[in-house]
Amino acid sequence: MQFYADDEELVESVGGYLIEALQAGGVALIVATASHRAAFEARIAATGMEISSARAAGALVSLDARQTMSRFMAADRPDPQGFKAVVGDLVRRATETGRPVHVYGEMVDLLWHAGYVNAAIELERLWNDLGRELPFSLFCAYRSESGGAAEHLDAFGEICRLHSAVVRPPPACTTASAAAVDASRAFGAKLTSPKEARRFVARMLEAWADEDLIADATLVVSELAANAVTHAGSGFTVAVRTTGDLVRIAVHDGSRLEPVDRAPTLVASSGRGLGLVAAVATRWGVDAADDGKLVWAELARAGVSAR
Repeated sequence: MQFYADDEELVESVGGYLIEALQAGGVALIVATASHRAAFEARIAATGMEISSARAAGALVSLDARQTMSRFMAADRPDPQGFKAVVGDLVRRATETGRPVHVYGEMVDLLWHAGYVNAAIELERLWNDLGRELPFSLFCAYRSESGGAAEHLDAFGEICRLHSAVVRPPPACTTASAAAVDASRAFGAKLTSPKEARRFVARMLEAWADEDLIADATLVVSELAANAVTHAGSGFTVAVRTTGDLVRIAVHDGSRLEPVDRAPTLVASSGRGLGLVAAVATRWGVDAADDGKLVWAELARAGVSAR
């Protein structure tokens, strides 16, 4: 979730998020106001991508936020079954293509500014429920003044808590609620997937960690994701979780063969991955799973010693 002061800031951040999906051969799903949809599409077109071609291929789906909400709102509250039928079905069809799916939505911000605070919270929870069922990335945005009203501070703290990462949080989002990260995303068995996983982890940790720790975390996920694609030959899921001053990166793939920490020669072009992971992590390990294995690593903030 991002708080933004003006549309220029919003278009830059959301545009990059949508372009990332399209350049990776994925699906960009936009649920926004007409003016924002037009601005995002202009940002995408500036990269040389053809909007009409992306739409025809099902890679770019653009919906009006108010019209979409009207299809599942009942008595000023979101109807869970209606949300599943309207939004859930749309996201499900996108994920069934096997391509990475990036969703941007601002229906919650519209509800909040219309005075339907509880409805906004309920809709955020429905998005989270859908995220537990389907592999997709969700980007929400609120105007910076959203959390200013004193009577809504507790409610806005809950909004922040419902997101895995918050960019430029206002005072209404406490440090703890804004910083806590617990997110996961599935990736296909493609050569581009490690790069996508690296970007995912960097984005999730942006509001929680400093640049050095993010660099170490992205190095770890790059190596583990590359092992999943190259050696396990399978798609994989990346999970990011923060607890206290530790971040845990876990990669689940479809092979039960444990990774081997090799000792490569100076001229070897590969084989250093796990050595790099061990060098930057406070600890790492491998856990067996019924459908493969989980390789994980923990990293600490500066000043926290290894356990």
